Formats: sequence, C-alpha cells, structure tokens
Amino acid sequence: MPQKKTPYFELRSGAVDTLHFVVKTPQLDTLRTELTQRFEATPEFFAGDTVAIDVRRLAGGERVAVPALAEMLAEFRMKPIGVVANSEQTDWAVVEGLPRLDSHERRISRAPRESEAVPEPAAEPAEAGPAQAAPDTGAIASTIIDKPLRSGQQVYAKGDLIILDLVSYGAEVIAEGNIHIYAPLRGRALAGVKGKLDARIFCTCLEPELISIAGIYRTGEYALPPDVQGRSVQVRLVDDKLIFEPLGLK
Repeated sequence: MPQKKTPYFELRSGAVDTLHFVVKTPQLDTLRTELTQRFEATPEFFAGDTVAIDVRRLAGGERVAVPALAEMLAEFRMKPIGVVANSEQTDWAVVEGLPRLDSHERRISRAPRESEAVPEPAAEPAEAGPAQAAPDTGAIASTIIDKPLRSGQQVYAKGDLIILDLVSYGAEVIAEGNIHIYAPLRGRALAGVKGKLDARIFCTCLEPELISIAGIYRTGEYALPPDVQGRSVQVRLVDDKLIFEPLGLK
C-alpha cells in the first residue's frame, strides 16, 4: 500500500539513551546484596530509570534467570526494557516481555589519573566510559575530574570530589564527602552518601536534575529560587532540610 502522510503521527528510526545493567555473575543473591549495599543510602538514585539487562559479560556456560533479575531490578525501582545478548545467549536470555536489543556502545575512555578511580557501576551506561574512584590510602585523597561528564557517566569518590568541567544531564557525581563543581551542574550530585550530615555541595552554575546530601534530596521537578537557579551556590543540610545559599562569586 502507498504510504500516506498524516499529521497525527510519524514513524522514525531513532536510538534510545538508556543505562546497561551489566551482569557479571549469575548469582542473584550476590547481585541483590551488592545492589542493597550500594543504594541503601540513596534509594531514589535510579528511581524510574530504564535499563537494558546486558548478559554478554557472563562466562561461556553461565546463565542468569532473566525474569527473576528483571523483578529484582524493579524492586530497586529500575525499569528493564530488554536484553542485550550475543547470538549464543539468545535462546535463554530473551524472554517474553523483554525483547532482544541491539547495542552500539560508544565508549568515552582515557587512562585514569592516580587521583581518579571509579568503581564499576552496577548499571553500566551505553555511552559511558568506565567510572573511576579515589584510592584508599588511609588519609582519603580528593578525587579530581577534569573532563566533562556525559549522560550516563558516573563518578564515585570516597572523600571529597572536585569537578572542573560540565556535569551533563543524565550524569551522576557521588561522594562520601563534599562535592565541588567549578562548572554547570545539570545532572545529579549526591554528597555525604554514607551519612555525613555536614557534607556540602558547591557549584558555580546550579541547574541540577537532583541534589542530595546524606540521603535528603530534591529533584529538578521543583524549580529553585531565582537567586540560586543557574548561579554560584552552596548546598548544606540543616535539620534534615537542604539549604541553598548564593555564593558571592563574581
């Protein structure tokens, strides 16, 4: 039949930007323990995010129960939309309700600096390079990131975290200490994630998707006051409430 143009809908090819939950063990109990430990301080961290279950890192004979894994991810408020698998895994990995997805990963990678180290994220994004984290050497050093963080990338620091470039929408910066961002923050920033109540976030251009200190958070759904939106700001916690204060930077 000839195609007739309509003003009411269009069909176009496109690509969906989603996180990959890269499975490296078939042990569901181990995965649950790791997920709980990682996100117990930030239960809203992946709330509502879509993920693709990526099983390509499993060893040759290993299989994971994909339906049970999908249910587990849903408990952590992620939304599985499909499975990324190689041809040998298709017969067991692709199940009803979770179609096989093609993944064209574009990695942004570089050799990590000594001051950077990022633990591998539980959900590895399609457009993210490997995350890096600060080394544990007794006195915890600050982690310094001097490259822009793109959508899907994540950085975790055991001490303070210093960002010298843009944090894009969909990027996430997490620290057990303070976070300093000398550039626009358009993604998510979570400081004091192990319960450090006096942690602070400093930013020279605040436009966040989410701000959190010690598990108390505020999302970008609620507009910030004009005197802090897009401006130089410090964020601190007072009586379980986030306080946004302008910084007198010229």
